[in-house]
Amino acid sequence: MYKNDTVVPFGALLFAVALFLMAFLDSQNRVSETVAIPGAAHSLSVGTIGLMAFGMVMFIYGFIGLVGNYLEGTELRPSKHIAGPSSLPVVAGVVLSLLLVGLAGFFARTLVYAAKEGFNPSSLQGGVFAAMMLIIAILLVIYKKFFMEEEVLAEEEKGEFPW
Repeated sequence: MYKNDTVVPFGALLFAVALFLMAFLDSQNRVSETVAIPGAAHSLSVGTIGLMAFGMVMFIYGFIGLVGNYLEGTELRPSKHIAGPSSLPVVAGVVLSLLLVGLAGFFARTLVYAAKEGFNPSSLQGGVFAAMMLIIAILLVIYKKFFMEEEVLAEEEKGEFPW
């Protein structure tokens, strides 16, 4: 395995999927339990909540690992790394920027609607704001991956810094 390999994050994602499947099957296969409200689904048990929480932790760990591998690459060699020219990142950046401007306008409209009508659609506002933050993160990833030059420097073993 290399220093920044995808084996562990991919394994964490598979483990997260297995945990979510176990939580789903745990909630589906409880037939002897009486339902509090007739016609409603069973309530969540402590085991199901624990499986979902640990699955979410493993999913986030695996996702962060795969994104880190995508951004940093597998193993850098001491040299200057220049991104190749392409028009696809420019088009993606323009489309995502226009989408971000549209979502910002829609978010402002929801704020004006909430102030005028007295009804605050907070879940809609939260979802639009989260989508805006996701688009900003994707734009930063595109900028770092396709528009920034990276330079990898190597230090001597007996350098002046103690690490």
